[in-house]
Amino acid sequence: MEVPCVRVEPEAGEATRSTLAEADLIDDDYEISVEDGWLYVPVTDPDTLSNEYEVVRQPVPERETQTTPADLLADEPSYERLGDAALLDEDDEERAREIAAAILDSDLPVETVLNKASKVKGETRVRDWELLAGEGTEVVHREYGCEFALDLAEVYFSPRLATERHRVAQQVGSEERAFDMFAGVGPFVIPFAKRGADCVGVDVNETAVDYLRENARRNGVEDRVTPICDDVREVVPEYENWADRIVMNLPHSADAFLESAVALAGEDCTLHYYDIQHEGDPFGPGERAIREAAEPQYEVSVETRHTVRSYAPHELNVCLDVRLER
Repeated sequence: MEVPCVRVEPEAGEATRSTLAEADLIDDDYEISVEDGWLYVPVTDPDTLSNEYEVVRQPVPERETQTTPADLLADEPSYERLGDAALLDEDDEERAREIAAAILDSDLPVETVLNKASKVKGETRVRDWELLAGEGTEVVHREYGCEFALDLAEVYFSPRLATERHRVAQQVGSEERAFDMFAGVGPFVIPFAKRGADCVGVDVNETAVDYLRENARRNGVEDRVTPICDDVREVVPEYENWADRIVMNLPHSADAFLESAVALAGEDCTLHYYDIQHEGDPFGPGERAIREAAEPQYEVSVETRHTVRSYAPHELNVCLDVRLER
């Protein structure tokens, strides 16, 4: 069967395989194979790959199946993977423990199983977790060549946004000045810095900022990352007219911080504005709010209207990539 594969010269194979594995893009249903002097690495989502990779459709052998949680249960359980942890969202305690047992008995490389015990809450957007297996709530997550340590009980982090973060990071150029207004443990800041940008990451959660500092060290970019624990509105005066790029990933209330974003923006600045709106007009409210805050000081042009994911029935999580030119 022909499947999407990254084609690469064998001498670059291990580096390529490692990078794709860190991004969780290798299709484990198929074997990596060699043919006619080329190495073929099966991938799950070729559309997310950067142009540096050559993607072809190639017949490759199916991998011998490993035992999955679904093999051990009567149906397909729902869970997310984050590092060596599996994250459940089960109201039924007995069902949650049944899934946890199946995950641990499967061939998944999982040591910790957590079940959501509350909704995201408070200014720092953290939630409670029930520990079903493992030692605690701290994990190490890898995506697109970056490594993030974090404690799920102390910080907000969504593995579902990995592709979106990569989309934005690919736009970043070396020597840019990038400002993340709600930086968390650094999932935007760290890849930006790895591309050569000088970055400032601000967050009100002291634990998240500690992890941001640690993650900058882990990824070898501590000289290009300035972590700040504060309300971003208090930090703005120090960085007025500074930023070439601003990330505003606080989708329920980013509009309340647009005045600060405009003050941070330099002469030519790209703003990544995240919002959650009704599917009938998902982009209009954000665009109107940005124009109201930035015009006539800046010429505002919306370069991308992008749907990140479905958030709730009839509600979408969206991003506006907006250019502000003075």
